Amino acid sequence: MSESELPPEDERDDKTFSMFGEAEAPVAKDKSGYLVLARKYRPQSFDELIGQESMVKTLANAFRTGRVAHAFMLTGVRGIGKTTTARLLARALNYETETVDQPSITMDPPGRHCEAIRKSQHPDVMELDAASRTGVDDMRELLDGARYTPVSARYKVFIIDEVHMLSKSAFNALLKTLEEPPEHVKFIFATTEIRKVPVTVLSRCQRFDLRRLDIEMLSGHLSNICQKEGVKIEDEGLTLIARAAEGSVRDALSILDQAIVSSQDGAAIPADDIRDMLGLADHSRLITLFDLCASGDHKAALTEVASQFHAGADALTVLKDLIELAVEVSRATILGEAYSASGPAEWTRMTRAIAQKLSPAQSSRLWQILIKGLENAQIAPNPATAVEMTLIQLAATAHVPPPEDAVKAILEAAQGKPDAPAAPAAGAISDTSSVSSTGQPSSFSGILALLDSRKRADLQYEVERFVRPGEVRHGFMSFQLEEGATPGLISNLQIFLNKETGINWQIEQIRSEHETVKETEAREREERIHEAMKDPFLSGLISSFPGAEVLDVVPPEPNSEDENIVHVDFSTPEKTRKENR
Repeated sequence: MSESELPPEDERDDKTFSMFGEAEAPVAKDKSGYLVLARKYRPQSFDELIGQESMVKTLANAFRTGRVAHAFMLTGVRGIGKTTTARLLARALNYETETVDQPSITMDPPGRHCEAIRKSQHPDVMELDAASRTGVDDMRELLDGARYTPVSARYKVFIIDEVHMLSKSAFNALLKTLEEPPEHVKFIFATTEIRKVPVTVLSRCQRFDLRRLDIEMLSGHLSNICQKEGVKIEDEGLTLIARAAEGSVRDALSILDQAIVSSQDGAAIPADDIRDMLGLADHSRLITLFDLCASGDHKAALTEVASQFHAGADALTVLKDLIELAVEVSRATILGEAYSASGPAEWTRMTRAIAQKLSPAQSSRLWQILIKGLENAQIAPNPATAVEMTLIQLAATAHVPPPEDAVKAILEAAQGKPDAPAAPAAGAISDTSSVSSTGQPSSFSGILALLDSRKRADLQYEVERFVRPGEVRHGFMSFQLEEGATPGLISNLQIFLNKETGINWQIEQIRSEHETVKETEAREREERIHEAMKDPFLSGLISSFPGAEVLDVVPPEPNSEDENIVHVDFSTPEKTRKENR
């Protein structure tokens, strides 16, 4: 090539060395040198893994005793350290120094393979993303490579992330190799959906469940990172980040990264900035809002939540935070002075103050209302209005006594008048004896008792519902059969009586003015309810619940040995259940 054909000096490749001894090309500066916190502070040893002490202890014992499994299954929520643990395991299995030539979980100093594995550049440690390579052909290609011995390391390690995304055929292709792998092969699987992994695969692996980090531990971890980065954030702000991360370390570090870049250089980051960034309401104001609802102050509660919405709080987030707060109040109600909130001492004091106003049953009822309110808000056209309606419902329940007091009031209302035997109503059968001297049923109630003792619930139900009794004597029974009865009821009842009594029964149909058993029960229930509703306290209690009604009043059994046991039927009538559907 002639000099005239050479490119001008300013057009030459500045990344290529000169062949003629000229100065080397300058090293280009990395314009994207910033490393996000989640990658910068990725654990480099098992000692740096936080919150997974149980797993680290088990692995340490396995390595110490030489009982290392050939396949590991790591499961847990997002950002909890599954891939990091898999890479640490690959390094530990292939740990090798000039003085150490065996697997080691300590890895101090770093081995000759550690750096390459850490950078995902080692030829004997292969990572497969099952989310993008799900087919059986990908799995066969992977397993074909498992037959060959490692290039330089001790083991050939296959790390398969999101393993639950593999197809059924891919799992089947993996099974045989997974059950009897070559001595030089180790498998490490990671998944967030452990239930989607076939049990045939799980049974061939040693499983480790990586747990979420609690708020205190995650807040402490974030505080240590802030000190290393030279960033100042209020403790309440770190707690808000830890709460929003829901136990995920990676999520927490990503939020912290965002909080740092959104602040001015060198300035302390207040909790209000983090709250605005996350769209959260002030937790102290949330506690105040819950207190207003628990105190029954409708107007103040609506004013407070409107102010929080105006400040940028998300409606569904407010409702979810109130649900968590209801749990905290319930815990404070049970634990008393032993309760401590995850945050400033002021939160603990305010939560305890609310707990002192409520019984465990009341706090549980508030939680149930909030859970139902969240379901409604998620499908409502405007979640904010659904939240307001939920708060109104919360405040309305504040004036209602605890359930245990309501039960006691209903019972006292039922017992308010002296017990006296009620006169039989018109048409009712008054049986003085249900069984004759010969042991045969001599009354309608005696026949019902015989059906009950023989466990003939099907026949007994039909008789109680459709039979208006008449005369009953030895071997004879008369009654009126109502419409809707099952065909063959008379013959079935006659066959039953013949078999159980040993005599032939004669059954005659007549016109009867008596009530059926079900009609009698319904009338007596209405009479008990009507009598109980005369009590002013009970009527006022029912009026506090729009749409509420007393289903039944059950007086205690006479001569009861335990007068402190109250039996109340809270079941919903079948008709009401069908209407609700």
